[in-house]
Amino acid sequence: MHRFLKNLIVRSVLNPDKKNKDQESVYSAYQIAKGLRIFRVTVFAGLKDALLICIGVLSAALGLKGFLLTNHFIDGGATGISLLISALSGVPVGLLILLVNIPFLIFAYRILGTQFAVKSAIAILLLSLTVHFIEFPDITKDNLLVSVFGGFFLGAGIGLSIRGGGVLDGTEVLAIAISRKSGMTIGDVIIIINVIIFSTAAYFLSIEIAMYSLLTYLSASKTLDFIIEGLEEYTGVTIISVHNDEVRAMIINVLGRGVTVYKGKRGYGKSGDVKDMDIVYTVITRLEINKLNTELEKIDPNAFVVMSSIKDTKGGMIKRRGVGH
Repeated sequence: MHRFLKNLIVRSVLNPDKKNKDQESVYSAYQIAKGLRIFRVTVFAGLKDALLICIGVLSAALGLKGFLLTNHFIDGGATGISLLISALSGVPVGLLILLVNIPFLIFAYRILGTQFAVKSAIAILLLSLTVHFIEFPDITKDNLLVSVFGGFFLGAGIGLSIRGGGVLDGTEVLAIAISRKSGMTIGDVIIIINVIIFSTAAYFLSIEIAMYSLLTYLSASKTLDFIIEGLEEYTGVTIISVHNDEVRAMIINVLGRGVTVYKGKRGYGKSGDVKDMDIVYTVITRLEINKLNTELEKIDPNAFVVMSSIKDTKGGMIKRRGVGH
C-alpha cells in the first residue's frame, strides 16, 4: 500500500482524534486493511449521496420551473409555502425556498444530527440556486399534465434527495418534531400543514388552482413513496451480525437511537451449525436508513438486515437522550 494512502487511512479512520503520536507503527496489517475498507465505504457512500442529491435537485427544479411556476400551481410542504408566497408577492421562488426551509434545517440539526442537516442545507441551497439561475423550457400548458408531471418530477427530486441522506423539503422534519411532543402521528401533522396551505391557496388564488395543486401534491407524494420504496414514517430494523456489539454501539452512539437486544440461534439448514447469538433491533425514521446502511457496511458488509414498515410508535424511547452530534 502506498505510504500516503496508509497515512490517510490512519489519520481519517483509525486515529481521527490523533491520540497516538506514532500513528502508523501502532496499527497491525489487519487494522490497516479494515481501515481501508471503511475508508472506501465512506468515500463511495459520499459520492453516491452527492450524485443522488444532484439528480434530485435537477428533477425538482424541472418540476418547479418547467411545469408549476408558469401556471401558479403549488405543492404541499415548505415548497408549497414558497410557491404560494411567490405567487402572491412576486418574490423569486428560489430565494423563498432557501428562507422558508431555514427553520426546518434548525429542527433537522437538533433532531437528526449535523451530517443530515449539512446535507439538507447543501441540497436546499443547490435547489435555490438552480431554480433562480437556470432556465427550463415550459413543457406544456395543459393544466392536468402540469399538475401530474410537475408533481412527478418534484416528488422524484425530493425522494432522490432523501435516498442521498438529505431533504429538499423540511416539512417532514417539523412533523417528526411535533409528533414527539404531541399525541399526533407524523402523517396527521403533515396532513394538517397541507390542509392549511391548500385552503390558503383556494382563498387567495382560486379554488380551481387549489384543486389542481392538490392533484400536484398527490402526484408528488406517490412518486416520493415509490422512490424510497414505499417506506412509512418509521422503519423497524432487525440486524443479525457476528459483530453485534459493534452494531449496537453504532446505533446508540452514531445514530442516537435506542436498541433492543434479544437472544437467538443462527443455523444453516436442518443439519448445519446452530449457535447462540445476540440479535439487534431498532426503530428509525426513513430519513436515517441511508446513514444506517452506510455505517453497517463499515462494520459488517455481510450482516443480515430485515426492514419492516411501522405506521407509528408509542411508548419507549425512539431516540436516546443526551446524544451529541
